[in-house]
Amino acid sequence: MSMADLPSPLPLPALHASHAGCWLRDGSGDTRGIAKGEAIMAAADTPLLLLNAPLLASRLGYPDLSGLDLLELFAFVHPARFIVPTPKGIAHAFDLPEPESEATVPALLQQAAAALFQVCESPDWAEREGAWSALQSLTKLRWPWAGLLTGRVFRPERAERWLFTRLPEWEDDGEQDQPRQVRLDDAEVLTQLDALTGRDAEQRPGQRAYAIDAASAFSPRERRAAPHLLLAQAGTGIGKTLGYLAPASLWSQASGGTVWVSTFTKALQRQLRAESRRAWPEQRADGSQPVVVRKGRENYLCLLNLEDALQGGFAGRAAILAQLVARWAAFSRDGDMIGGDFPGWLGTLFRQRGVTALTDRRGECVYAGCPHYRKCFIERSARASVKADLVIGNHALVMINAARGRDVAQRPTRIIFDEGHHLFDAADSTFSAALSGSETIELRRWVIGPERKSRGRRRGLAARLADVASYDEAGGKAIAAACHAAEALPGEGWLQRLVEAAPSGPLEELLSAVRGVVHARDESGGQEAGYGLETEAAQLEGPFIELAGQAQRALAELRQPLIRLGVRLEALLEEPPDWLDVQGRARIEGARHSLAWRIDLLAAWEALLERLGGVIDPEYVDWLAVERSDAREFDIGIHRRWLDPMKPFAKVVLEPSHGVIVTSATLKDSAGLKDKDAPAGDDWRSAVGRSGAEHIGVTPALAAHDSPFDYAEQAEVLIVTDVPRGDIPALAAAYARLIEASNGGALGLFTAIRRLRAVHGRITDRLARAGLPLYAQHVDPIDTGTLVDIFRDDPTASLMGTDALRDGVDVPGDSLRLVVMEQVPWPRPSILHRARRVANGGSAYDDAMIRGRLAQAFGRLIRTRDDKGHFVVLSPAFPSRLLSAFPEGTPVTRISLEEALQRVASNVSQTSLLNRTQV
Repeated sequence: MSMADLPSPLPLPALHASHAGCWLRDGSGDTRGIAKGEAIMAAADTPLLLLNAPLLASRLGYPDLSGLDLLELFAFVHPARFIVPTPKGIAHAFDLPEPESEATVPALLQQAAAALFQVCESPDWAEREGAWSALQSLTKLRWPWAGLLTGRVFRPERAERWLFTRLPEWEDDGEQDQPRQVRLDDAEVLTQLDALTGRDAEQRPGQRAYAIDAASAFSPRERRAAPHLLLAQAGTGIGKTLGYLAPASLWSQASGGTVWVSTFTKALQRQLRAESRRAWPEQRADGSQPVVVRKGRENYLCLLNLEDALQGGFAGRAAILAQLVARWAAFSRDGDMIGGDFPGWLGTLFRQRGVTALTDRRGECVYAGCPHYRKCFIERSARASVKADLVIGNHALVMINAARGRDVAQRPTRIIFDEGHHLFDAADSTFSAALSGSETIELRRWVIGPERKSRGRRRGLAARLADVASYDEAGGKAIAAACHAAEALPGEGWLQRLVEAAPSGPLEELLSAVRGVVHARDESGGQEAGYGLETEAAQLEGPFIELAGQAQRALAELRQPLIRLGVRLEALLEEPPDWLDVQGRARIEGARHSLAWRIDLLAAWEALLERLGGVIDPEYVDWLAVERSDAREFDIGIHRRWLDPMKPFAKVVLEPSHGVIVTSATLKDSAGLKDKDAPAGDDWRSAVGRSGAEHIGVTPALAAHDSPFDYAEQAEVLIVTDVPRGDIPALAAAYARLIEASNGGALGLFTAIRRLRAVHGRITDRLARAGLPLYAQHVDPIDTGTLVDIFRDDPTASLMGTDALRDGVDVPGDSLRLVVMEQVPWPRPSILHRARRVANGGSAYDDAMIRGRLAQAFGRLIRTRDDKGHFVVLSPAFPSRLLSAFPEGTPVTRISLEEALQRVASNVSQTSLLNRTQV
């Protein structure tokens, strides 16, 4: 954009603040640096133009900061459109010059606001529909931007349709045919791979071999309950995504069947959606989707919740959020609020957890009883997936659907588990049980309904099934009995009553006893105030066992009427009354499904309590826990996990399948690669054990394809030996100096949130003054996905985080050239970990886990053939047995911090010189 085309800055005062300082620009165009106190006073006196109010508030230390947030205006003008929420991202979005310094950011904000106003006044505004009506509602809510937009958003000639009449309806389809039995030819697979990669693309032998290996999993199954199972390790750079999409697309085309690709992270889901466009069009000729992204219900906007929020269920700032979400819903591709086209930063602009309240996180969907059922994003996605060639899901969804999906015929039978190293953890979470205060109060609300003072549309069983209760006497009695029995579950204020030693009811009395036992057995001496407390569910005294028995009987008294209600609902479906129409049948089917889920949950809780004081079941690990965050208790409960969660996984997911691929860059334990004494094949032992194959008597096929990258030239591992463990000042100084030496572009990984915050607080101002912005999980009020977008967009930025950043972060190029780990990622001691450690070889189990974490962290560094960088571990005593975690040929050097700084700085200088030469 030429200087003549730039929009004139909006004459509104604009404020920008960072860790390096504050700048205020007035309406006449004068910019000056100001102190934090003056910035706070200016913001309190008049609404200022700003970017990301919560982030600005955290930097100023003024939580009540509000004003004209440019991001809110962007969400109104361009709903469902991506933008990186930084000054640089704003400049790119509007084709404006990047700010030359932080002092020029306020002027950029004024220009960007003017550009958005120009869009509103333009006859070509793509998202005009619904804007005028939304603005009228926002004006009543006193949205700061409303007055400035009035007169710029023109009233349409014809009345605008309400959101709920504009959304398209899904249509029912008949049952799908079973897929044809197909055996893929190697030559055809390679031809398809060539078509996906491009005829002129460089052929990668590893990728071609991987594609042929993957094709074997799509062969016809030879015997019942024995799927073709392939464990395939593909090093970074192999191109495994297209490697398995080639045979998957070929098979779906030839067989008419559906392939599911399951991931652990949302980042890989987005990457898969983009890569799938090479094999499938956006839509078929009939308008259906060949590729569908599926997630759990809690990810999607619930239209009934949104309607309630728009009609008074939300108040204050939350009501403004509801209006902006309604704008987004009208233009969204699929209604996905977590990782879809919903701006991840929008929810963080509003202090209340409004986004969560707009999704179905409590399992209270009324299905066909909802007036928006035929427009529901969730139902549309589920139906589209039945006809799709490729469904992109996640590990938890695949397992939950297999365990309690409503339609057995729609459960996936050809599955590719990408990021397969997380399969064990996903199964561990899915097949667990937790009898806790938070879980039981949710069940109480589902049965009885909300407390009198609560806002929102939540209804209990009696309200949701009022017609059944009035028609069927036995059903009505079962509902009444269930509501009465649910009174025994914890109610509002349960945690405070437990703290005050005044529990109410058998479940609260049990939880109070759990809390007492856990605190009595605590041996941390108060040193672990930031973590939860736990103790084994063993050697429990008689009074505790008696309380458990009373709680068990109370749960049984609730489960029995729910079972009777389920029977009555089934009878209604078998002999339907005249008033039961198609939608009513669907609603009752949905109620039966929800009932079955709660009945199974209650049965699991009863089994858990029955075991207390009895014979130990070696297949499970049970413990009592008090959950805490920053020393504040937020939940109390009894937990049960499978010692090996792959046993239920194998039964529920593997056994019904015909072909399964488990793939990752780090499936194998690398111990056998550099240990001459390790037995042959030992590096696969852990991967096979964590696949579940042994539980269904299947021997998996094994395939390994090494990365084509030259790690000896592209990367170097530096183990810094002179930063004392536990010395926070020294740790912070090391991080600051390393980031400075690298000129940003650093990913800092921590094993504890407390240390992350301590280091961030000590170095962020120093780095900001050097022009090196630092962002952090658990510190900045920004969601993880947006933090990664910001990091990727700015080569001078650095990012700190914990486990979520160790996996699934794909930042190729110059934006990531240094990874720093604060220490060896030892597993945190817990009762569950101890039990698995004993059952799986003691210290060898720990070492395999640590090597896997190191390998995943190292994998963030080198993503393409052109990437170069350093992987630094700040560890005075890094065990040599863990060095095999890094790819073969990678140089590893134990070194002082001063020497490490020189090497990091030298790499930056060489990279800068190379870039200048290429230019």
